[in-house]
Amino acid sequence: MSLKFSRDHEWIDASNPAAAIVGITVHAQDALGDVVFVDLPEVGASFKQGDVAGVVESVKAAADVYMPVDGEIVEVNEALRDDPSLANSDPLQAGWFFRITLAKPEQLDELLDATAYEAFTKEA
Repeated sequence: MSLKFSRDHEWIDASNPAAAIVGITVHAQDALGDVVFVDLPEVGASFKQGDVAGVVESVKAAADVYMPVDGEIVEVNEALRDDPSLANSDPLQAGWFFRITLAKPEQLDELLDATAYEAFTKEA
């Protein structure tokens, strides 16, 4: 799995551009604390890079989930809707939020790799 990261703390695994997987980062879930609710987008909805595509609520705060690249929602993680704590316990696997079809794969080049994202979170 080759992940890219947004400066808004989302990750994307685009190894399958027809069903790229998006979730929030370990850093984001650490900052939020215990996730208690997620609002996921509708399948078929299209978003531009940077658009709010969902909301995650924790015992501490609520935060928007931003679209890391342009795309259309092809699947949402119903297990996450049923058990929002998956965003804490397994944010990079079972806690994924949605799958998208990439509209502009070249936008992946604008995102951070793991090393750059780690450096970014240390500066923030």
